[in-house]
Amino acid sequence: MNLLKISAITLKIKNMRKEWQFYSKIPGLILRYGGPDSSFTSFEMTDEFNNSKSYINLELTNRLKFDTNFGRIIIYSKNVDNLYEYFKQDQDICRLIKLKNKPVDGAWGERYFHILDPEEYELSFAQLIDQN
Repeated sequence: MNLLKISAITLKIKNMRKEWQFYSKIPGLILRYGGPDSSFTSFEMTDEFNNSKSYINLELTNRLKFDTNFGRIIIYSKNVDNLYEYFKQDQDICRLIKLKNKPVDGAWGERYFHILDPEEYELSFAQLIDQN
C-alpha cells in the first residue's frame, strides 16, 4: 500500500492533433499509446540515471475549467485496491476527498482509481497490471 512515485501527468486538451504534433517532436519522448486521432495519448520518458520511466499523457476534452481542472496527477501504488479500501474506510479522509470511481483496469495496462482532493484537484492512484 506504500506510495512509490509520481508516474505521470495528464493534461486535458481541446485539440489532440496539435498537441500530438508538438509532443511527438520533443527529443526523448516516445509515443507509447494513442496518437493524433485518439482521445488518450501517452508519451514515455526515461530517467537515464535510474532507468525510471514517467509519462506525459494527453486527454481530449470538450470542457476545460482552468481554476482547478488542470488535469490529473498519477501516483503509483503497490496495491490500488487496498489503498482504495483504506480511503473508503477512513471517515476523516472521506470527509476531505471525493472518490470518483472504484479501481478499474485501463486498456493501457494499469489498474487505477481517481479522487478529488480537498481543493478538487484530480489524483489517480495506479499500479501496473501483470500482462503475463
